[in-house]
Amino acid sequence: MRLLILEDDAQLGEALSAGLRQLGHVVDWFRDGEHADQAVQSAAYDALVLDLGLPRTDGLTWLQRWRARGLALPVLVLTARDGVEQRIEGLDSGADDYLIKPIAVEELAARLRAMLRRATGRAQSEWVHGALRYDPATRQVRWGERSVELTAREIALLEALLKQPQRVLSKAQLQEQLYDWSGGEPESNALEVYVHHLRRKIHPGVIRTVRGVGYALGAPDEGAAP
Repeated sequence: MRLLILEDDAQLGEALSAGLRQLGHVVDWFRDGEHADQAVQSAAYDALVLDLGLPRTDGLTWLQRWRARGLALPVLVLTARDGVEQRIEGLDSGADDYLIKPIAVEELAARLRAMLRRATGRAQSEWVHGALRYDPATRQVRWGERSVELTAREIALLEALLKQPQRVLSKAQLQEQLYDWSGGEPESNALEVYVHHLRRKIHPGVIRTVRGVGYALGAPDEGAAP
């Protein structure tokens, strides 16, 4: 997942970012709402982790503004405000989940996976596309009965395609899911290299190229008897 964290506490923001990156996620972290607002307008995030006690403009105000603008991005509020009325206000303002600090990174990641399942209409924790099976909790990939070992970037690319299995995604859209803004510009052929690796490790037909447009998952019955 590509995640946006809006948290003004430097120690907590750094810890959350590092922990989620270690779990394989692409993370952008900002300490004020103005920068986060610019980010959600220019990048495709899977979810946003939002602190409420922000400088200048409160996190709840930002949430209400985003929802008023029609932003459908799943939002998890992570705050020290633990009153029942405050939790109700946060959820009624458009939050998809509401957690009280402190929290283990592993639980936060699990909550974010659950939010993504709801947002994409998935009832099952495992993502299945024909012979391809992917468990985002364990990051295990299987092709038929065979386990497939992938790097973190290869998994990120596969996950990006699996989230929208019927869509053709452009090179720019896929690169957004692989790199955060702190990582610099990727090499020009990096995406093609990862696509090649997935085809070699999983199956030649697992990803199809749509010339002049981008990439998409292969048909679900492609290589159905691996």
